[in-house]
Amino acid sequence: MAAIISCHRYSSSSQLTSNQKFVSHILPSKCPKRQFYHNATTQQFKPLCSSRKSTPFVPVDEQRDRYSSIKKTAISIALAVGFVAGFPDLGYLGQANAAAIAPALPDVSVLISGPPIKDPGALLRYALPIDNKAIREVQKPLEDITDSLKIAGVKALDSVERNIRQASRALKQGRTLIVGGLAKSKVDDGVELLNKLELGLDEFQKIVEDRKRDAVAPKQKELLSYVGGVEEDMVDGFPYEVPEEYKNMPLLKGRATVDMKVKVKDNPSINECVFRIVLDGYNAPVTAGNFVDLVERHFYDGMEIQRADGFVVQTGDPEGPAEGFIDPSTEKTRTIPLEIMADGEKAPFYGETLEDLGLYKAQTKLPFNAFGTMAMAREEFDNNSASSQVFWLLKESELTPSNANILDGRYSVFGYVTQNEDFLADLKVGDVIESVQVVAGLDNLVNPSYKIAG
Repeated sequence: MAAIISCHRYSSSSQLTSNQKFVSHILPSKCPKRQFYHNATTQQFKPLCSSRKSTPFVPVDEQRDRYSSIKKTAISIALAVGFVAGFPDLGYLGQANAAAIAPALPDVSVLISGPPIKDPGALLRYALPIDNKAIREVQKPLEDITDSLKIAGVKALDSVERNIRQASRALKQGRTLIVGGLAKSKVDDGVELLNKLELGLDEFQKIVEDRKRDAVAPKQKELLSYVGGVEEDMVDGFPYEVPEEYKNMPLLKGRATVDMKVKVKDNPSINECVFRIVLDGYNAPVTAGNFVDLVERHFYDGMEIQRADGFVVQTGDPEGPAEGFIDPSTEKTRTIPLEIMADGEKAPFYGETLEDLGLYKAQTKLPFNAFGTMAMAREEFDNNSASSQVFWLLKESELTPSNANILDGRYSVFGYVTQNEDFLADLKVGDVIESVQVVAGLDNLVNPSYKIAG
């Protein structure tokens, strides 16, 4: 049996169905019931849909001329494939070309000054609802070690040493402000993590002095986990009220971690792999809550990967005529609204894309920057039609560069794959999700429907 968690990287070409074709632009939506790849023998994995339904194409009513070149490129790509909760016929896509994908391109500005942040851990840290400059000044030089390691050989260690000294200095100078920013109920845990961080920085310095380059990345990851823990300990309760119409739905008021175990077929290099995913309920409580609730119902267990074309991986379309989760209490498909948290806002926007709102330059708190960004699929022309179909973005393209992605603000991102994300590219249609399990944060789920019915 191949490794679990510590999967081995092997490249394998993606499988495409005749109607799936190639998509270099992604507009996720629900998979129609035309061709499914579900198998009761599979257990769990969480992608979007892959069948051939109508791919939701995000219409753009403004700035059409301004982005005409992008529009033309997008149309030609869209004609090759549809990416929504299903794959549409080419005829449908031809019609959809009127949906001029003129994206609301954001400014070059990013979460912080500098190039786009692509690391899922860093994206999650910066997405926390906190405002503590002192801890960020410890975090930044530790993250910069990644760039320092791009220098060949042991010469990189000189740059790494500067990063470590900067982080150590920031911790010593800002410790009082950091402790003062901890939530009262979490002070003890936060202080313990700070002590581990301080000790770890001393150990890190010794690693560099001993010129042990191979030990740098693991130590960096360890220390950043302490930083992230301290930052989470600064969050005091849930920061806003969910709108009245959604407050009784399953909500994730905080974060949760899930492990998705996938059985890989017809690949001599890898048999199964476990993907760790962090779900962010601070920025997408309805979306993340819906997913956790479905996980607890074992909805995805035994489901196959339904699309894997090298651009995205999708799943979540159940067998039968339904295109989403049928709530046993209502016998109807449970749908959730589009949910987008924009940078600088105190609460998410619901039911409208940032483009609909005229926020063409707004940045999202959870952008499609990282390999393995996880989001909900929905119908092309219905913002509030997401149910159970999910997808993971695999790579950038001309239309989906980090920080200028046409998907940002149009689809609800609610998490990132933080371990083994590279192996998503090895998945193919028919691979089986053996299980999806919540390994942390289940206590942050409120209004869980799985405890009430089925």
